[in-house]
Amino acid sequence: MPMNFHDPNNRTSYTTRTADASWLKLISEHVQLNGRQAVDIGCGGGIYTRALLALGAEHVTGVDFSAEMLTGARGNLADEDKVTWIQGDAYHTTLTSEQYDVALERALIHHLKDLPACFIEAHRILKPGGTLIVQDRTPEDCLLPGSSSNIRGFFFEKYPRLAEKEISRRHAAKSVTAALMDGGFHDIRELKLWETRTKYDHPEVLYEDLRQRTGRSILHECSETELEELISYISGKIKGSPSILEKDPWTIWLAKA
Repeated sequence: MPMNFHDPNNRTSYTTRTADASWLKLISEHVQLNGRQAVDIGCGGGIYTRALLALGAEHVTGVDFSAEMLTGARGNLADEDKVTWIQGDAYHTTLTSEQYDVALERALIHHLKDLPACFIEAHRILKPGGTLIVQDRTPEDCLLPGSSSNIRGFFFEKYPRLAEKEISRRHAAKSVTAALMDGGFHDIRELKLWETRTKYDHPEVLYEDLRQRTGRSILHECSETELEELISYISGKIKGSPSILEKDPWTIWLAKA
């Protein structure tokens, strides 16, 4: 069944990583965050809320529709005093208009059907000239073949129904661009990034991560038996790898309000 973001058992599913240097480098090259007011819409466990602070944001507001996700985020960033947490959704953030310089929507839009409405709300809360960062996977990103670095590709090789599920919830690049324009944005740029997810010192550490479905909502579509069969399949594919550097393919859109 789909991942339940309101289940307390999933509270820390999106708190266990840190944003990779490749992401920090790309964003720092294209977006000015130093001294800025930022908002992380669909913040989950706060991984990228912390990353925005690391890039120099003066303050970050983390918004999520799940109280449990926000509880996990508060625990994850308990050492940070430049964060405010708000329960709201991408269509109705409850935030003040024209308040932010930068808005981030990472791994969010594949959960949404009405992209123009989402982007209209982001445009409303951004200051004129502010920047929206949208990061997600396109159908093409999802269907890249599996490898020792693209572990996610093996999910869909083993279970084609997962590929169908994944593609059904992903938006084509041109659809995202069109929705951004409908939302009032301009100067839209599209970038590609292979972002390092995690380095596993031994394959067994990866397999345990998969068993926990950590940060991988698509794996909630698998039963425990199917998950073990998937792990066995991946083991056969990467046999002999002493360590694994897992990367994820992403598309990033930058747009001006």
